[in-house]
Amino acid sequence: MTPKTANEIRLMEEVGRLAADCLVHVETYIKPRVTTNEINQIVHDFTLSHNAKSAPLNYHGFPKSVCTSVNGVICHGVPDNTVLKEGDIVNVDVTPIKNGFHGDSSKTFFVGEVSDRAKKLTECAYQAMMKGIQQVSPKSTVGDIGFAIEKFATRQGYYVVYELGGHGIGRVFHDEPFVPSFGRKGKGARLQPWITITVEPMVNETAAPVREIDIPGSSIKVYETSDGCLSAQFEHTVLVTDKGYQILTQS
Repeated sequence: MTPKTANEIRLMEEVGRLAADCLVHVETYIKPRVTTNEINQIVHDFTLSHNAKSAPLNYHGFPKSVCTSVNGVICHGVPDNTVLKEGDIVNVDVTPIKNGFHGDSSKTFFVGEVSDRAKKLTECAYQAMMKGIQQVSPKSTVGDIGFAIEKFATRQGYYVVYELGGHGIGRVFHDEPFVPSFGRKGKGARLQPWITITVEPMVNETAAPVREIDIPGSSIKVYETSDGCLSAQFEHTVLVTDKGYQILTQS
């Protein structure tokens, strides 16, 4: 991945703020009886109102402007007429494009009052992301990030998803390097100053295999837990600086 110029970094900061603002805006609408289609429309309208467009829409045939992954859906959930109910958790994954650059962020929200089980898993997913981000520096490898994520999640009694992870981002939605949620210290691609990546662990309650589900007309797959256990995810876009990191999608 090519390091970004000062102007490109400024544009990444701008679109990162927009992604963060979008999730703040969405949160006010997350409540029982709201449908995931309504969340999609809220994200779509918010993005357009800020002179941006939603990267997921028509990306490899994906039919919506946002991914909404409820309970046992790990990622790429397609908004539909599913009605959110009290006690659900839902990950909302937004990626606006503005001035040719992508800002990618997601958050797992509580729908009303949720169980302690759901709270504990969700908190673990957030903290696992932060543990990974804290490893980001121009001296680090993607293995350092993945090692920190998996170590934290495993010690909490949870399981990271191996099949999916973070990625390079900028003018391209999904770029090199792949940023796994597992790994060995010092192994994998070495990070360079002034590249941008996403760190996005997906954490499951059990080690049950991941199930892939086709999306009609799309090469994108929906991923869900095969045993129906809960899954939670958080994601930030992160700039590798000359000394460490800067989170571009922090609200």
